[in-house]
This record gives sequence, C-alpha cells and structure tokens, in this order.
Amino acid sequence: MKPFISFENVSFKYAPEQPKPVLDRINLTVEEGSFVTVLGHNGSGKSTLAKHLNAILTPTEGKVYVDGIDTADEEKLFELRQRVGMVFQNPDNQIVATVVEEDVAFAPENLGVPPAEIRKRVDDALEAVGMSEYKEAASYHLSGGQKQRIAIAGVLAMMPKCIVLDEPTAMLDPQGRKEVMNTIRELNRKAGITIVMITHFMNEAIMADRVVVMDEGRIVLDGGPYEVFSHVEELKSVGLDVPQTTELIYLLKRAGVDIDKTVLTDEECADVLYGLLEGQR
Repeated sequence: MKPFISFENVSFKYAPEQPKPVLDRINLTVEEGSFVTVLGHNGSGKSTLAKHLNAILTPTEGKVYVDGIDTADEEKLFELRQRVGMVFQNPDNQIVATVVEEDVAFAPENLGVPPAEIRKRVDDALEAVGMSEYKEAASYHLSGGQKQRIAIAGVLAMMPKCIVLDEPTAMLDPQGRKEVMNTIRELNRKAGITIVMITHFMNEAIMADRVVVMDEGRIVLDGGPYEVFSHVEELKSVGLDVPQTTELIYLLKRAGVDIDKTVLTDEECADVLYGLLEGQR
C-alpha cells in the first residue's frame, strides 16, 4: 500500500502566544486503504490532528500531504476536500435536508455533478450504509445511529478516497454504535476507502488495522491493536483504559497466572480462560 497521508514534523498552535503547541512535532504516515484509529484523552490533540486532514486547520510548522496535495496550498483546497470527507460527532450538524435522499444529494449537487450521476451516487451511497429503504424518509424521524449512517452516506456521495470520523459514535446508544461501526468497517474492507477514526471507545479501536495513541500533542504508541494494547501500564499512565478482556488477562498475569498472550475480543478471552481451567483438571 502506498502512503496516502503524511505528517512531516507538524506542530500546531491555535494562537501564537500559546506556551505549548497542541500538536508537537508529529510524524505520521497512513497508507492508502488502511483503517487507523486515533486514541487519546481529552486535550491530547487527536481532534486537532483530524482537522488537519482536509485543511480545516493547517500546520503552524511542518507539512501535511494528502494524496500528494499540500494541505496548505489554498489553490488545491477544493481538490483536497473531494478526496477527504469528514464526519463529526453530532449527525444533526451535518444533515441539511428534511428528506434522506435530498440530504445525500446535497454535496454532489454543490459540486456540479450531473443529475443522472447524482441519482446513481445517492443510490449507491445509501446502499453502502444499509439505508436504501429510508431514502424517502424524513431525516428527523431517524434514530441517532441511522442519522449518522446518513451523514456518512452524504460524504460517500462525494466519492472520497478517505473518510475521517471524529468520534462518530460518541452520542449514540450501543445499538447505534454497532450499526455505525459495521458500516465503517464494510466501507474499508469492501470499498477500500481509507479510514481515520478518532474514538475513545476501546472496543471500536480494536477493529482497526492500526492504533495511534496521543498524549500532550505527541504520538506515544503506534502499531497493531495487539501490540498497542499489550502496553497496559503505559496506556493507563496517559489516562486511557484498555478493553475489558485485556484488563482481565493483565490482572491475571499480575497475580502470577501463566498467560503469554494479549487478548482483545470476548472470544479470545473465553478461549484463554477455558484453557486455564482445562489445564487445572
């Protein structure tokens, strides 16, 4: 996979007089077609990092390149935002029409896409997020999870190469979170869309190919989910939890139980515990 996003020694301050930068010399590469989650406590810089991906913010120092485009190049801003779509916490802030299909059509209409192509994009986007049957529904009658899927469909209709999601499930109930995460994972695996997702839910982070952990504007851990979540004490030291299954195995290891692996899912944890019980018979 080729690099799609590159942060090169990026620092950022919201005001010149700030004593500490919000982003502090960030170097990060994201490959095309990958699924990356970014974790960090409030104030760690993760949402600021996300806003650099489609030039909502641009670096105070350093460079950000997306698909070869310098995000600070104002002449390329329109081109950049066709490549990278943003989905935020509250879907109500992104839904602009009262009818679902009209909302999904809004962005391509503003891009000057021909009507026949808009119709195809709307249908394809709604099918991709599993919301085709709601195309004529009133958007304000939808559940939180359904609204967020419509917000994602609205971004998909622009046909971006990358979708950046800033805590997209933070305002949803467990069922809504499950619906949205299934949609995100399918878009990555089946459509090959690059996903960068900011989250504070550990069980969402483990679905990604790669986990990046931030603290005080810097990247402190970066690797696959099993690698990152094996650093339980380091994660706790920067104010983060770990998946409950990982926590349980960690506590058993500390109690002297001989376990030599990191587990993330309920199934893996059950297998390890079953093996321990069988070994004691």
